[in-house]
Amino acid sequence: MKSFYLTDVGKMRSHNEDSVTIIKNNNEEYLLIVADGMGGHRAGEIASSLAVTHLGTRFKNMSSVGSKMDAANWLNDNVNEINLSILEYAKNHEDSKGLGTTLVLALLTKDYLIFGNIGDSSGFVIKNGKLHKMTKDHTLVNLLVEAGNLTEEEAKNHPKRNVLMKALGACEKAELDLIDVDTNVDGILLCSDGLTNMLSVGQIEKVLALDISIEEMVKRLIKKCNMRGGNDNISIAYLDMKSGWEL
Repeated sequence: MKSFYLTDVGKMRSHNEDSVTIIKNNNEEYLLIVADGMGGHRAGEIASSLAVTHLGTRFKNMSSVGSKMDAANWLNDNVNEINLSILEYAKNHEDSKGLGTTLVLALLTKDYLIFGNIGDSSGFVIKNGKLHKMTKDHTLVNLLVEAGNLTEEEAKNHPKRNVLMKALGACEKAELDLIDVDTNVDGILLCSDGLTNMLSVGQIEKVLALDISIEEMVKRLIKKCNMRGGNDNISIAYLDMKSGWEL
């Protein structure tokens, strides 16, 4: 396995509210996380960092996350702890009104692959050179698309396309979508909407198909976003599975 992650402030924002990491525990299990924070006076990065640090630290210190059911329970329990921590922080800091974060993660073991998300950060698998989105955006426009009130094309430029219906810190109970995914894939890519709002799936696929290192792929994707305006923070976590497990 080869992995790389990177976050960039972009060209339009004064600071970076994203957090990202890839952690491998003692049992060669991988956890990829991207969080896109929001709200308050420079408080978005507090929410996203809290989420990534909490999950990353807990995972790294585990010998194994266990069975698929164990993993699902572990993810839900920790995400609810994070949610309560964000609510508590906002309660104790008056300048943190609206504090919250999206969260997308992928948990890979030798037996299973689970994606989880809340908000509009995205999780993809790569297979035969194609990106396949595994997560569903919890946005107002996505609800309208699913209800048949908007087309996919209309949703792309809708003035309320960034209005979230779910996020960590938004209410007392966090509802994490969990998706069971076939492990027979070539790679995993997680990103904040700073990538997907600037580049199409086809444009991302072209970069991933280049004969370059995964570090250069991720840097090139970020560079392309910034060349197109860099309207938001950009975060990417990429795990290349083609080389297989370490022995």
